[in-house]
Parts: sequence; C-alpha cells; structure tokens
Amino acid sequence: MRLTAKTDIEVPLAEVYRYITDFNAWEDAATQRGAEVARTGVKADAVGAGWRVRFAYRGKARNVLVKVARLVPGEVAAFLIDSPSIEGASQLEVTPLSPRRTRVRVVLDVKPKTLAARVFISTLRLSKARVDRRFEGRVAQLGAALVARYQRSQLAGAKG
Repeated sequence: MRLTAKTDIEVPLAEVYRYITDFNAWEDAATQRGAEVARTGVKADAVGAGWRVRFAYRGKARNVLVKVARLVPGEVAAFLIDSPSIEGASQLEVTPLSPRRTRVRVVLDVKPKTLAARVFISTLRLSKARVDRRFEGRVAQLGAALVARYQRSQLAGAKG
C-alpha cells in the first residue's frame, strides 16, 4: 500500500533538509511519545545508520527496525522499515519553490509479511480515502512543526 502527501511551507530548503535529517531530534520526539529507541549504528547521519524502535500500537508492543537507505543533500532522505509483520520504505523529498518556500513530499510504501498484516492492510485499502486524509493531515502537521522550529530559530538568532 502506498501513501503520498505533500505540503508547502515558508522555510528555506536548506533548513528543511537540515531539520528532516536531524536524527537526534527524531529520536527525542519518539521517546517523548513513549517509544523506546536504540541506535544500531555508530553514526546516525549516514546511509546504513539504523534504529530499533519499540512502541505500543493497538494494545500490543511493536518492534520496528528503521535504516537510512539514501541521503541526497538538499533533495531526499529515504528509509527502509522492517518489522516481523510488515516491511516498507519511506521517502521525504524536498523541492525549492522559491528561496524561502519549500515543498515537502512524503511517500510511504508498506507491504505485509504475515496473514494478519495482509488483512489489516486490506482493511486500510477499503477506507483508502479516509487513510489518505489522515496521512495528509500528518504531513501537514510535520510541515507546521518545521515552520515552528524555523521561526523559533529565527527568533533565537535575532535575540543573540
């Protein structure tokens, strides 16, 4: 199942790419939401770096391995996702629209590995419009968080 969404934000491309590849911030965000995160590689900002993530979803503990698959500075950050029941890939693409405006496009592609996961993904396909709306909402939230982070950094820079 493939989900795609995009959002346009008032943040320069270089800053957007820096934020989406700030893996320490992503680790902190996951930990604040109750996930357990452990790095599987020494360096977090290179292809092959990975994290074992454990979190609760639908009342069960889930284990996921996330690995950096591709980094193209100023363009793409791609990740592989593997768990006992699903496998997939995620890609964040950034495109400049103007010097201060950037488009962020997120693609998530998941495939079931078990019968239970196949049934779950089939149910999602039946309500594809609702799933797409929720995914687009999450990407819009990501865009809003990037804008807020940029504005905070601009305020801090103006004060200091």
